[in-house]
Amino acid sequence: MHAERSPVVVGVGQVLANRDRTVAAAREPLRLIADAVHAAAADACGTGTRLLRVVDAITVPHVASWAYADLPALLAERLAASPARTFSAPVGGQWPAALVDAAAARIAAGESHIELVAGGEASASLGVLQRAGVDPGTDLGWTTEPGGPAPIDADDLGSPAMQAAGLVLPTRVYPMVDTAFGHSVGETPAETMASGAAVFAALSEVAAMNPIAWNPAPRDPAEILRVGPDNRMICEPYPLAVNAFPLVDQAAALLLTSREVALEHGVPEERLVHVWGGAGAADAADVLARPALTGSPALCSVLDRALASAGLAAEAVDVVDVYSCFPVVPRLASRYLGLPTKALAGATGGHSSFGGPLSTYTLHSLAACAERIRSGAGVALVHANGGYLTRQHAVVLGRGAHVDGYIGDPEPHDTAEPGPAPCPLAEVPEEPVRVEAATVEYDRDGRPAQGFLVARTADGRRLAGCTAEGDAASARELTVFPEGPGRLAGPAVVGREVRVRAVGDRIQVDPA
Repeated sequence: MHAERSPVVVGVGQVLANRDRTVAAAREPLRLIADAVHAAAADACGTGTRLLRVVDAITVPHVASWAYADLPALLAERLAASPARTFSAPVGGQWPAALVDAAAARIAAGESHIELVAGGEASASLGVLQRAGVDPGTDLGWTTEPGGPAPIDADDLGSPAMQAAGLVLPTRVYPMVDTAFGHSVGETPAETMASGAAVFAALSEVAAMNPIAWNPAPRDPAEILRVGPDNRMICEPYPLAVNAFPLVDQAAALLLTSREVALEHGVPEERLVHVWGGAGAADAADVLARPALTGSPALCSVLDRALASAGLAAEAVDVVDVYSCFPVVPRLASRYLGLPTKALAGATGGHSSFGGPLSTYTLHSLAACAERIRSGAGVALVHANGGYLTRQHAVVLGRGAHVDGYIGDPEPHDTAEPGPAPCPLAEVPEEPVRVEAATVEYDRDGRPAQGFLVARTADGRRLAGCTAEGDAASARELTVFPEGPGRLAGPAVVGREVRVRAVGDRIQVDPA
């Protein structure tokens, strides 16, 4: 690659809006995103507006809080631009990193010269308007083509097997994976919970220094571990404080070009952030079809390949920003990289403290890491996660160009491997099954509401199911909090044997 075609970020823009949650301050995602784009243009030392008018491509992560028929076209219209390429990504937290990496690859290949990646959410404002009885389209003039919250595709919730087992929400799946992971590394439930609290305490300290953070107050691990009305248990072992918080109004934008174009437009060399490249990978979309629930081959693949291509050891990276929707993601990355979890707190602040603008979060991470590099850091690794630890992407940013130019591998590698045969509920065996992963979901009053189980039969098949709501006896067999949420008095449920009976499309769990 010609050195002058080295892809660089020349402008970053971020927006935090309506933290007071008022009707008057409500703005639709399109406007928030446009504001972030203009901030990125201003950040490009006054040259960004000229660059935007001749932008070759506009790509956006999925926007969930409001539906648009063609969001890139609406942005282009506002910018008086005519990009040759536009793309609206589907649902997935990996997409900001993937879009930036793909843009960098095109710039490095000479296929493109200037690209814009931008996205945002207005979930907080939408909730305020709904509670106030205000119609955003009719009353406030929000875009109505088609308008309204973006519809949810059933495929995004999970496979038919996952849906039948009730494993259709991140708040259920991620803690289940953490119970399996914790058991695999020899942790007690108390240690798993404490590790998650330490991760999110470190993230809260980063968020406290981030002016775009939604919840910028630092929190200590003891506070995060304390379960009560303001920090109720969601799904064991995760209280509210370690769950992603999506009800935010935030937007971000990155303006990319080549080093040659940037310098021609007067952007100072010291303001350039070089995109060295990245790596993508995808695991089986069906969590229940994976060989094990204790890790993420896709996550390992992208971290391995991104660092290897850059010629870096993990400990040599100045800023490591790992996607932190739930504790298990940075916990897995920490163990794989051999770094303490605090070293992975990065520059953003995590989905609980910074805020979790759904598929756009990592765009903020890339912006925050770019600012860190401008402030003196040499290299940053940004990791992004989508689905249920399904789709992964990592990007390396540097203060200078990589000696080999762009070294990315943006097309995702398939890391899926065959898993165990399923055991339908109609074939539940009479003999005990061994718990592979489990969680219990709590209601708003702090009572166990429903249990979720993944187990192995004696012949190695995988059984998955959920208890009926209100079946307290079954939930008790799966809980590690028999004395109440947060009061760890029970043994680890993973690895234990239980008896399961099918009751319609639900399961009943009894002691072995």
